[in-house]
Amino acid sequence: MKHAAALLGLFCSWLAYAAVHSLLAASAFKAWLMRRWPCVTPYYRLAYNVMATLLLLPLVWATYTLPGEPLWRWRGAGAWIANGLAVAALAGIWYASRTYDMAEFLGLRALHEKRSTTQESAPFCISPLHRHVRHPWYALALVLIWTRDMNAPFLVSALAITLYLIIGARLEERKLLARFGDAYRDYMQRVPGLIPLPGRRLTADEATLLVRRSMQRSGHRQHEL
Repeated sequence: MKHAAALLGLFCSWLAYAAVHSLLAASAFKAWLMRRWPCVTPYYRLAYNVMATLLLLPLVWATYTLPGEPLWRWRGAGAWIANGLAVAALAGIWYASRTYDMAEFLGLRALHEKRSTTQESAPFCISPLHRHVRHPWYALALVLIWTRDMNAPFLVSALAITLYLIIGARLEERKLLARFGDAYRDYMQRVPGLIPLPGRRLTADEATLLVRRSMQRSGHRQHEL
């Protein structure tokens, strides 16, 4: 009974983390904060990432320290496959990070520029991994999580993280649609979100054309302003 309560508490903690994380990332909240305390705007993205990391640590600690009998363990050839996929996922995450503007992502660029808006300035970009899935970091994180040995606490955390990544991807794409319009809508129709699918990918030339469309739309908007 006590163990079940601990697992429920862990799941609810993940839900609370997801709620706080989504609230702080919401455009409406950031706009409200910028109006109320404009002086914090350049620091927002960096503070958001630091806070997200610090709040994540106790959840990871609880996942690994709560007792639980193994539900399944990878053995033999299965272990080689699972660990190989996990290593490949880590390599993919590292590779994907090289295609992002990490200074922008971490908030260092906004801080350096003393930016007066929380709107990200990174242009629409389709990296090699983005030609196969719209959210490569999320997809690779799921591979990393589900190739681990499972006990009850880890399974609860894996389910909660998976649910949040699916919902978080949808929330993120609302903002991307608002920023990039039809170019991103076409991209969504051509490329799956988290799981690569046969026949649903972009060639390098197709990706370049979509990016150009986004740049043209951005140029028209600036001209109108």
